[in-house]
Amino acid sequence: MLFEDTYKTIKSPAEGLFKDRGSKFFAFAYPIEHENEVKDLVENLRKEHFKAVHHCYAYRLGIDKSNFRVNDDGEPSGTAGKPILNTLLSHEITNVLVVVVRYFGGTLLGVPGLINAYKSATAEALAKANIIEKTVNEVYNVNFEFVQMNDIMKIVKEFGLKIRKQTYDNQCSMELEFRKSITNQVIGKFEKIDNIAIEYLFTV
Repeated sequence: MLFEDTYKTIKSPAEGLFKDRGSKFFAFAYPIEHENEVKDLVENLRKEHFKAVHHCYAYRLGIDKSNFRVNDDGEPSGTAGKPILNTLLSHEITNVLVVVVRYFGGTLLGVPGLINAYKSATAEALAKANIIEKTVNEVYNVNFEFVQMNDIMKIVKEFGLKIRKQTYDNQCSMELEFRKSITNQVIGKFEKIDNIAIEYLFTV
């Protein structure tokens, strides 16, 4: 199959802790769907851990895993955000944000020590996380006449399509979600029914 229609992410938030020479590194992993979730999550941790010296993070988003960002938050460049991101990469997960909050212990750890600390804290959080596999699904809207309901429902049942929304009147509308890998088969079946309109909405 040319298109990967599954991806790995975490089911719910998880935490980890790594200590080195008095410094404490608290890692917080969150499942996210959009970039606009990042700011609030980071700000909440800043308020909660206001005595910490650094709040470094990295996230990875998207089914093709191409959307990512790192933030060293004052640590030497490349010693915090990048090791966090590399740990996400090694776990092959996406749609995940990890924030590592550092309480300074009085001893400088040096570049290798910092890289190891941020990587290890992230690994601790991910070790406690429930990593799950999700399917890449597409959502379509189908408009049809009420008398065509049986024909539509046959296809819904045949492929086990998920009905997200529906309105029934003389003119009916149904929002359907299904795996990307079966899109061509599903659309092909619908197109055999006269006078219905199919519209692609988005991918989840």
